[in-house]
Parts: sequence; structure tokens; C-alpha cells
Amino acid sequence: MLQNTTIIVTGAASGIGAGITRECLKEGATVIACDIDIAGLEAMHSSLPDSPLYIHQVDVSSYDQVQELFTFIHTSGLHPTGLVNNAGIYLGKSLLSYELHEIDRVLAINIKGYVYFSKLFSALLLEQKQSGSIVNMASVSGQEGSSDAVYGLSKAAILGLTKSCAMNFSPFIRVNAVCPTLVDTPMMDQVPAWRKTEYQEHGLIKEPVTAQDVAHTVTFLLSAKAKHYTGASFDLNNGCYLR
Repeated sequence: MLQNTTIIVTGAASGIGAGITRECLKEGATVIACDIDIAGLEAMHSSLPDSPLYIHQVDVSSYDQVQELFTFIHTSGLHPTGLVNNAGIYLGKSLLSYELHEIDRVLAINIKGYVYFSKLFSALLLEQKQSGSIVNMASVSGQEGSSDAVYGLSKAAILGLTKSCAMNFSPFIRVNAVCPTLVDTPMMDQVPAWRKTEYQEHGLIKEPVTAQDVAHTVTFLLSAKAKHYTGASFDLNNGCYLR
């Protein structure tokens, strides 16, 4: 579905981001994989010899580093057509337990990172009136609430960012969000047991959602097959919450 496209994926070294990166490559895209974890990126690069995969170490909460990435993209002659904002952190803490620096860190990565990448990516495409697609990784936590209030706040903010960017970047750039339930990644280890049980009991489909399942939805939204979707949020929650 993604022949002749170049996709930027943040948080690409592991979990959902790694699944999205591999699926984009499988569908024929060139991928620019970004993460603060350079060792993880290098391991992925080594496991995918001869793939059109570029890796770049980026702290998404640093505007300067994000700018450096787009300078690299420009000098490399790459022409990105898609962006997947995926990088994020989850501390799994009660709001009462958060330190101020932890609040700042979660919001900087989970919200500002999306804003920085969306700003620079869209500026690149809109200047040349090129078509493209942004997929923002939100969460059911942004729709229904989270035991970690700061994380839930950050994901709710992404739903608002998605709708606003869809309005602002039309008709050239489509912007959509994906809202997964719990996904079988290392991040799930930090989710309280009672919350995991609640999700599992309420789900109409009992098979766990995997990173590859999320990647299938993301690659669809990046493709021309989704040309009429923008400003939308896609629930990927096994029917756990029906709206």
C-alpha cells in the first residue's frame, strides 16, 4: 500500500513504533526511524539488511534535535510523505505521586514532541503544496481516562491536536489518530493489574491487540486507500468501549 512513499516514524526502536516501521517497510515504503534509543535503532537496522531504512537519534522533546532531523532529511534528498507520531512514555503513577519534573517530562514527550514534528513536517509539505498524511498515536486512555492522569491528559490532548491539524492542513495533509487499548509491549508491564483486568473483561474480542495489529491500521491510514479520512479517531480496543 505504501509504494513510492517515505514515512517518518517516531519512537521506532521498540514496541508499537518498531511494529509500524517493519509494516511500512513491508508495504513498500522508505522509512526514517527516529528514537532516543540509538542502540535499539541500530539493532533494527542490522536486522533489516538492504531495506530502505534510515535511522536517526532524536529526543522528540527537543525542538533543536527535531530541527536537526529535518535538516538531515533535506540534505539527504528524502521527500517524506507520511509522519507517524508515536514516541511516548507512561510512568504508571498516581497524580499524587508525580514529581514536577516528571510531569514536565511526560508532557514534553507525549505532547510537545507531536507538535514539533507536525509543525516541521507540515511546513515542508505545505510549502510545495504536496499531499501527505499524519497519524497520531493516541490511546483509549485519552477517551475514557487513565489511572495515570498525566498520561491520560497527554493522550486526550493528542485527539484535540489531530482535529485541529486536520482543519489547518487541509486539503493537502490528512491527519488522523489511532486509539489502541492495552497493547502487548513492555509498556504494559507498568499498567496496574486491576486496570488490565478491567480492559480484558469488557472487551468483546478476547484476543490481545499486538503491535502488528496497530501497524495494520496505521499503514492503512498512511495509504491512498484512506484518502477520505481526516480528523478521525480510530478505536482499536476489542469493543471494550462503544461510542
